[in-house]
Amino acid sequence: MNLSAKVYVAGHQGLVGSALMRLLLAGGYTNLLVRTHQELDLTNQRAVQDFFASERPEYVFLAAARVGGILANSTYPGEFICQNLLIQTHVIDQAYRTGVKRLLFLGSSCIYPRHSPQPMKEEYLLTGTLEPTNRPYAVAKISGIEMCWSYNRQYGTRFIVAMPTNLYGLGDHYDLRDSHVLPALIRKMHEAGVDGADRVVIWGTGTPRREFLYSDDAADACIFLMNLPNDKLDPIIVDNGLPPILNVGCGEDLTINELSGLVANVTGFKKKLVFDNSKPDGTPQKLLDINRLTALGWKARTSLRDGLTKTYEDFLKRHAVNIDWRRPPVASWM
Repeated sequence: MNLSAKVYVAGHQGLVGSALMRLLLAGGYTNLLVRTHQELDLTNQRAVQDFFASERPEYVFLAAARVGGILANSTYPGEFICQNLLIQTHVIDQAYRTGVKRLLFLGSSCIYPRHSPQPMKEEYLLTGTLEPTNRPYAVAKISGIEMCWSYNRQYGTRFIVAMPTNLYGLGDHYDLRDSHVLPALIRKMHEAGVDGADRVVIWGTGTPRREFLYSDDAADACIFLMNLPNDKLDPIIVDNGLPPILNVGCGEDLTINELSGLVANVTGFKKKLVFDNSKPDGTPQKLLDINRLTALGWKARTSLRDGLTKTYEDFLKRHAVNIDWRRPPVASWM
């Protein structure tokens, strides 16, 4: 991407979108295009058509999505599948129709089967049953992957999909109704420490294994992929029986029990951690095979402890004082 090229970051206020903005600005990109949800509703087809027709971005990072953890997915399944299908369909289609040079669609590791072999390779897509607790979201993301792949085959577009593992970082979402496991743990342990509680209750058995990637590392990988020379990108784009997807992760995982102990250490919570076995665990293990990405020359830079320390410092700065936790659910595209 030329530094002066018009780059549209859809979902620029979300976890990955805001990280993309930080890195693009730091990298010297001078023509970034953004809209808030109030300015542009991506679920509105006509609004998206008008936006692309008037602005004509050259590159698109599609990081806008309705996101959340197990509770949010279980509570709002209709919103998760409908809103994500609408957002990605409108943006991907208009990117093709207005001649966008490259589009990067942000997927999710939940697209892989619940009992997928570990670590999960890109070719494991659609080889087994999905995890029931986030199936609507996963089906929407799989549809976005298929759409990018189909447009590449039929129209010659250069649309690529980054498949990140579990993400966390600056500006994360801490509402316990909607947040993922790591920000939920940060908030629970911080509040327990402030309140002098003698324990923190954590959903599930603590045995599932998860991989975590700092959001700025995920954004760095997305920019790296968008800047691949054609001779490196085309083998990914060309239809060789494999969708144009690349796993993005750090290559290491840990149990929720181990993660909880690390979060307790970072937040300074020294009391008891209790696991509620009556609550669902979700997928037993989610570890990505990142060999395709590392072979291209990219790897994560931030350790989990360093990333958690930065994230907790950001939480204290943004949320620990005078925050209203009763606000309505927030999606990254808002």
